[in-house]
Amino acid sequence: MSEGERGPEPTASTSGVEPRAGDAEREQAAEKLRVAAGEGRIDLDELDERLERAYRAKTYRELDALLADLPDKRPTVALASPGAETMLLKTHGSNVKQNGRWTVPRRIVAECGVPNMVIDFTEATCAHRDVVVEATVGLGNIKLIVPRGWTVRIDGSSTNTSRISNKADAPTDPSAPTITLVGHPRSGHIRIRQPRR
Repeated sequence: MSEGERGPEPTASTSGVEPRAGDAEREQAAEKLRVAAGEGRIDLDELDERLERAYRAKTYRELDALLADLPDKRPTVALASPGAETMLLKTHGSNVKQNGRWTVPRRIVAECGVPNMVIDFTEATCAHRDVVVEATVGLGNIKLIVPRGWTVRIDGSSTNTSRISNKADAPTDPSAPTITLVGHPRSGHIRIRQPRR
């Protein structure tokens, strides 16, 4: 067939080809699904099924279908500020470290894509007996450093728990705070430890 006999090159408008989704979009959809599971919107079996479909998705339409019955976006949360009930920590292409003197809220939402995140409670002030940390991890890692005496428990709704390591094994103080981790690591890890002596 000569060049003159060829038809026009196919385009999205003439051939019905849909835009292709990339790894970043698939990972973003997967994180939304994990958060939805942590909020009790979908159960663990459905989460596993949807995650499998998300990582196989080739187009935006396939990803949109997986999220269609979930809220468009998570309710706005307060950024790190003293007295805030919720703190959002999110990596944006660089490592994130929350350490030094800071005030611990009742709930921390930690989203870690590719880089790493450290949440160090060693010098923090915590007025709450119970603190919830909701952590989702893509390819990076999240490290929680807790003072000796604090209790850390892994919530039953956590997924891929083989990638969650809790080495905060010093004797606990009943009057000290308890952190409940709702963890959803994919390829990365969530590690919990106490400060080195």
